[in-house]
Amino acid sequence: MGTAEYLIVLGACVLITLPLELRARVYRRPSRLVLTVLPVSVLFLVWDALAIAAGAWNFDPAFITGIRLPGGIPVEEALFFVIIPTCAILTFEAVKTTSALLARLRTHKNRVKSRAAR
Repeated sequence: MGTAEYLIVLGACVLITLPLELRARVYRRPSRLVLTVLPVSVLFLVWDALAIAAGAWNFDPAFITGIRLPGGIPVEEALFFVIIPTCAILTFEAVKTTSALLARLRTHKNRVKSRAAR
């Protein structure tokens, strides 16, 4: 695989979490997603650029495509800072929504039981 490994892993993360969108509705609220992901991504991209410039951080050329953004940041790194938080938000929202649904079902079940006991 070589230079495509990082991109393949990021793509797999998107594909694995994509079905969560059916319940989470993260992609249907793009402004919320951007407001959540963008500030953190920018912060870490600046941090990476500074670390690369100082020689404290580098990326193995065998595992990246070689496409670099300003500051010497590999495109894979920029994608990482967008894709991984988005997948985390999708997972969180799906769990939150499912938990709320299960709580409503339990409440309904308990109401039915208490009515039947009367």
